[in-house]
Amino acid sequence: MATQSLLERRYRVLGSNSPLFYDEPLQLVRGEGVWLYDADGRRYLDAYNNVPHVGHCHPRVVAALSRQAATLNIHTRYLDENVVAYAERLTSLFDRQLSMAMFCCTGSEANELALRIARDCSGGLGIISTAWAYHGNTAAVMQVSSLFTPEEKRGPNVRTVPVMDPYRDRAGRSDDELATAYADDVKHAIDSFTAAGIRFAGLLYCTAFSSEGLPTVPAGFMAKALAHIHAAGGYFIADEVQAGFGRLGSHMWGHQRLGVVPDIVTLGKPMGNGHPLAGVVARRDLIDAFTGRNMYFNTFGGNAVSAAVGNAVLDVIEDEGLLGNAVAVGGYTLGKLRKLADRHALIGDVRGAGMFFAVELVGDRSAKSPATAQTKRLVNLMRRRGVLISRIGVHDNILKIRPPMPFSTENADLLVETLDQAMAAL
Repeated sequence: MATQSLLERRYRVLGSNSPLFYDEPLQLVRGEGVWLYDADGRRYLDAYNNVPHVGHCHPRVVAALSRQAATLNIHTRYLDENVVAYAERLTSLFDRQLSMAMFCCTGSEANELALRIARDCSGGLGIISTAWAYHGNTAAVMQVSSLFTPEEKRGPNVRTVPVMDPYRDRAGRSDDELATAYADDVKHAIDSFTAAGIRFAGLLYCTAFSSEGLPTVPAGFMAKALAHIHAAGGYFIADEVQAGFGRLGSHMWGHQRLGVVPDIVTLGKPMGNGHPLAGVVARRDLIDAFTGRNMYFNTFGGNAVSAAVGNAVLDVIEDEGLLGNAVAVGGYTLGKLRKLADRHALIGDVRGAGMFFAVELVGDRSAKSPATAQTKRLVNLMRRRGVLISRIGVHDNILKIRPPMPFSTENADLLVETLDQAMAAL
């Protein structure tokens, strides 16, 4: 009754269209590590949330926040050692070309700022994203977030390219042939701007292609696409809000795994482990040129408390060896998920990297027909059994599994065993 009462109050003040997960909304009251607890004291394994990147309520992050909040927190137009030191440490984790940072509060703000930089520095307006992208919720960013914005509302300055889907698109082609075909889609979008008399500004991609279904990107694709982008005078904006800070295990950033150096990088969610911290890291010449023509100021972005939190997150990633954990436990989890496919014909494909997994569900493996309804039911069955996951993809038929980085082999065993039981109960 307490949860139902809270839901009714929420509807009254936030509206009934304010989104909630699951058919039976979950009232969470506490988090610790990879675990969440509801109002009745029930424990849930969190295999979805990437905001608590180093674990819910990590004591070192909480302590850093508390210490700095008890010392000083003011807007960013004063000198502060914490802010400068954090920017120095953060930029040192990127290629030398990406040597300057700008801070804000959310991934949406970061992508908004990146679009402004790309458009200002290129002199163009045209932006390319994928046909099932999500990059945030400001007015400009929503125009390129095709997941929620229909074509007629995107305006003339946005083009989308088809969602990459090697699982279905292979048709006997090699990785190089697929990479060329997908890069040609980018070239066609650029050519479309040229035909319409619109100058091209840049391409914005999530480097994990998360909303698109976490496809296995063919080797060489991004380098081929980047050649088209730069030849047309545009910039590559790498959205690292979901892939960054070691999520993919083998590298700190998703663009490194794609084998390229972007012009602009956007950061968010995991950056502050739940504290509102985001940012842009970019080439010095771009930020110098942009700020020389435009005064950028963000009252709360990158304040002293945010910098202390961000620095603590980097400490935990390094000291607890979380990239190595993502490689080891991620490989273990992928192996178990692939073995599960031997038991359930509903599983068409299993893919992923590090601590990010996609399990594509199909009604028929030969036809690869999306099992959309079964996927929704399965996510809700998992919630009832105490494991939290979600779903993604153009057909909403892909299980999205993205646990906090300290996820263990024991946690993976529980995840896969519960998934096995839930699939048997469908």
